[in-house]
Amino acid sequence: MKLLAFDTSTDRTTIALTCPIDGVERVWEHNGVGGAQASSSLIPAIEALMAQAGLRYAELDAIAFGQGPGSFTGLRTACAVAQGLAFGAGIPVLPVDTLLMLAEQARFEHFSAAASIRVLTLLDARMDELYAAHYAHNKGLWTQTGEHQLLKPETLKLGDSQALAGNVFAAYGERLPVPADLPRYDMLPSAAAMLRLAPALLSAGQAVDPTLALPRYIRDKVAKTTVERAAEKAAAIAVRQ
Repeated sequence: MKLLAFDTSTDRTTIALTCPIDGVERVWEHNGVGGAQASSSLIPAIEALMAQAGLRYAELDAIAFGQGPGSFTGLRTACAVAQGLAFGAGIPVLPVDTLLMLAEQARFEHFSAAASIRVLTLLDARMDELYAAHYAHNKGLWTQTGEHQLLKPETLKLGDSQALAGNVFAAYGERLPVPADLPRYDMLPSAAAMLRLAPALLSAGQAVDPTLALPRYIRDKVAKTTVERAAEKAAAIAVRQ
């Protein structure tokens, strides 16, 4: 299978490309700065990997991107690039959950391939909140147990998870209501994890037409509107009068 995957949902840009050469799966990877710089650096980095592999976009089976949750700007960047490249090449797009990527990376780095595990994944949502989701891995497949959540660190529910994975521990670790001896794996979403997840997601029919690919935001908004700020200012003036 020939797949391109990338994620810009955090402060890191991660890209991975896989293609069989002489019957052996080869993988090319790139990790760089994300955030605001991703909008200008993502396409050149993708082009460089495609050149290294000697591939054209039309030869790919699909393009996978980190759908979210995560940085609003980063999610829009990844989605727009995936749509543009896939539309031009006439191939499908595979949106991949960023929290699922964390669960898969934790499994890959810390558990055996056949292990049945339950992982609670956590991504810093800023504004003193985090994104959370529970996943179970059994017989080679991942299942999400429950909905994505946006919550304060103190309100996190551990459930029956055997490990935590994500990037929240430096900022919120002491505020998480979980046992101190519970394994905590500090990591970010990985494009390489997307490549491992992609075959099962594609088999499950998760690929979509480029025009139908959308980010997953979870949080409704990140700032107050002009109307809301004006209303608050008027209310404050009224109180002082």
